[in-house]
Amino acid sequence: QVQLVESGGGLVQAGGSLRLSCAASGRTFSSYGMGWFRQAPGKEREFAAYISGSGGITDYADSVKGRFTISRDSAKNTVYLQMNSLKPEDTAVYYCGARLGGGYYWSVSSYNYWGQGTQVTVSS
Repeated sequence: QVQLVESGGGLVQAGGSLRLSCAASGRTFSSYGMGWFRQAPGKEREFAAYISGSGGITDYADSVKGRFTISRDSAKNTVYLQMNSLKPEDTAVYYCGARLGGGYYWSVSSYNYWGQGTQVTVSS
C-alpha cells in the first residue's frame, strides 16, 4: 500500500513558477514509476510528466515540454514537478500517481495509487 500526498499548489500569475511535491509513504518507493497528471474543470485527467523508479527515464506531454521538470528524491520518498513559464491553460488540479508497471505510463489506468490532488491556478 502506498499513500501519496501532494502539496505546493496555489495561485500564480502567467509567466510565474511553482514547485509541486508528492510525498509517498512506504519503503518500496524506488519500485514505483511516478507520474504527474492534471485535470481541468470539465475535462478528463491528462498526462503531464513521468519519471521511472530509478529516475533514469523521464518523459513529458508536448504541452509542458521545456517548461516543466520532474524529479525524485529517494531519500525523502518525494517526487517534484517544477513548473516554469506557467500559462493560464495550465490551470488544473494536479495529481501524482504511482505505478508498478504494465500498460503505458501516460495512461491513467496504469497507475495503482493516486494522491488527493493540489490546485494550480494561473491568472492572465
